[in-house]
Amino acid sequence: MFRRLKMDNILCSFSTPQFEVHVVTGDRRGAGTDANVWLVIHDDLGRKSPSVKLNKWWRNDHERDTESVYEVTVSERFGPVSQIEFWRDAVGFGDDWFVDRFEVHNVSTKEVYYFPVHRWVAADVHYFINEYDCTLPRDDRNKEQRQAELNRIREEYQIKVHVPGGPAQSWKLPQDEMFKGDYKWDIMKTKGNLLLTTSLINLVSKDKWKSLEDLKSIYKFSLEEPKCVKYWTEDKWFGLQRVQGANPVLISLCTEIPSKFGVEPEMVEPFLEGLTLEKALSQKRLFIVDLEILKDISCRDARLLTAPLALFFLNDRKELMPIAIQLFQDKGPDNPVFLPSDSKYTWLLAKLYYNNADASYHQSCTHLGFTHLLMEGVVVCTHRNLSLSHPLFKLMAPHFLYLLAINGRELGSLLSENGWVDTTMTVGRCGMFELVKRGFKKWQVDVNGIIPNDFKARNVDDPTVLPNYPYRDDSIAIYKAIHNYVTRVVQFYYDDPQKIIEDDELQNWRAELVLSRDDGGIGLVGVPGQDVKFTTVEQVTDMVTVVIAICSIGHAAANFLQYEEYGFPPNYPGILPSEVPKDKVSCRAERHHCKHSSS
Repeated sequence: MFRRLKMDNILCSFSTPQFEVHVVTGDRRGAGTDANVWLVIHDDLGRKSPSVKLNKWWRNDHERDTESVYEVTVSERFGPVSQIEFWRDAVGFGDDWFVDRFEVHNVSTKEVYYFPVHRWVAADVHYFINEYDCTLPRDDRNKEQRQAELNRIREEYQIKVHVPGGPAQSWKLPQDEMFKGDYKWDIMKTKGNLLLTTSLINLVSKDKWKSLEDLKSIYKFSLEEPKCVKYWTEDKWFGLQRVQGANPVLISLCTEIPSKFGVEPEMVEPFLEGLTLEKALSQKRLFIVDLEILKDISCRDARLLTAPLALFFLNDRKELMPIAIQLFQDKGPDNPVFLPSDSKYTWLLAKLYYNNADASYHQSCTHLGFTHLLMEGVVVCTHRNLSLSHPLFKLMAPHFLYLLAINGRELGSLLSENGWVDTTMTVGRCGMFELVKRGFKKWQVDVNGIIPNDFKARNVDDPTVLPNYPYRDDSIAIYKAIHNYVTRVVQFYYDDPQKIIEDDELQNWRAELVLSRDDGGIGLVGVPGQDVKFTTVEQVTDMVTVVIAICSIGHAAANFLQYEEYGFPPNYPGILPSEVPKDKVSCRAERHHCKHSSS
């Protein structure tokens, strides 16, 4: 054996290099290393190259976000590359090293073998990485390395409930989750430009706007005027906000008027285009939003947050029109039902207070709770239980990019005491946390997470019932595309159901997802499975699809329309300084309107 290896080395010394190895160091703080690095290339028949020291004279190799190229010579009998082995020592002032990937280029055939690493490399540990580094635990030739690495990651990614009764989150921001330098710089530049713009606005604006025209004057700077400025008072626009706004997840088919909703037939029939209330219900022309979850929320500075009900009618032009709003849950003489036939500002004020409540739910639950915080626990759980080499980790990880960093750093300032939420939203930070807790008690993977099921639960899945629902039509189409792709991946790796049952990493992931938060888990309800396990391709596919869909579809819908909705405050007010109307006296409503316009 010794003679054969020696002869191979002699042959190598007289032959031209067969491979170029490209080593890409990652873009993380402290990613570069001054340590010595070695590499061995393995072929698919078990042969391997001599160890090669990856170092060039007079060059600082392996620095952060750089690529270095080295030549490797092997024997003529060397076959297709299947695995690399590499290690480093602890020499140098900074020996830590984060490797993005190795690429092995065959000089003669031009074939390229990819070995994604995406790891911090410990000193004096030999790392064996298969091509593409994507294997189930049962097929991994380096099980001990895999388990040791998972144990180390678990120490870094730990679950903690920061707010009693709240969601499971990360106990701290792991180093691997921090912003890259260029990304962080882009954020700082954007933030700086916005601060400059708002400073200019503050210099030329009055302390309080006396009219809506004063408010509109701020858009002559770099802020673009939101499109809603033209439409915000219109009932048609108010209806469109329920199906294509930042919070299009609440509208439901109304099959009967709730007993707590003080709607009488004679109130709304003038707006039903000749139908009786009973006929409109039976023809599935009425829709409702019930924000009961907001009832009795304690807000910052004793502000009062409404918990409204709103009734909508699908007219002959297939437009969703508001026909009744009740601002609190319990009907009574001081909680009237507001109607389009009320005076102009009475009805407008009712819509303003409805939207103020809707905005509080949107930021607390739809955006913060059901995307950022819900997925934070899932991200931590995924790192703790699925190896970096697991196919499902590879599938989900790109959708986790910077989620923990955003939650830990950016949301921290927004939700700090006297921060943005406390000063610009009726609900305030404490009320927001309470809303998140209430929302988590109701949220289920198999209902709210599986997007088509969510529409079914609200009886708005049928386009013939509610024709113009852009969020439904787009989100279902994208969800199905994601589901189809995930299905192909899961079927490829789990071609035998027994592989699912025997995948300890996968089963541990599910176990921690469903484990109650009091016991150190994520506390998800409705996770697919049978007898506390995943047992089928369909169950695994559904869960992975839900995770990807929330990180993409769910967050996009809740996040990217925020400026269009909130950028002109009367359209979707986060806070209203006047008192909530409790009667329909027109002069009082108009007085409220004047207060709002000057605030």
